[in-house]
Amino acid sequence: MVDQLKVNGIVYARYKTGEYIARIIELDDSQAVVEILAVVTHPTQGDLHHPHDVNVPLFHQRKALSFHEKARVRLHSCKPFDKDTIPDFKGSLKSALEKIYSKLEKSDDAWSRESIKQLRDLENDYFKKPY
Repeated sequence: MVDQLKVNGIVYARYKTGEYIARIIELDDSQAVVEILAVVTHPTQGDLHHPHDVNVPLFHQRKALSFHEKARVRLHSCKPFDKDTIPDFKGSLKSALEKIYSKLEKSDDAWSRESIKQLRDLENDYFKKPY
């Protein structure tokens, strides 16, 4: 699969706990620099070292990478994009948020509630109206 990756190629790329559709900008033997075009999976909230635990010193709030933001990813986290069209960034971000909300709302526990709270805060930031 790695041999199918090339500069300007469109890929699914995992970065930390999020997944994105991205364009490869630079490529070397083990990593690529990608430019973010759409969000597939929104990053997980909370302390990754203590999953599903709210009793931690800091419950991390993780933003999705921004449109056109660059990220360095390992090649093994990339796979070729297999669709005909790349979704609109804002629409893809809304869709990723809806998916994670749906998953979290099925679990009525403290971690899910805190994750939803953090995501609502991020959502307000993502889609706030300019002055």
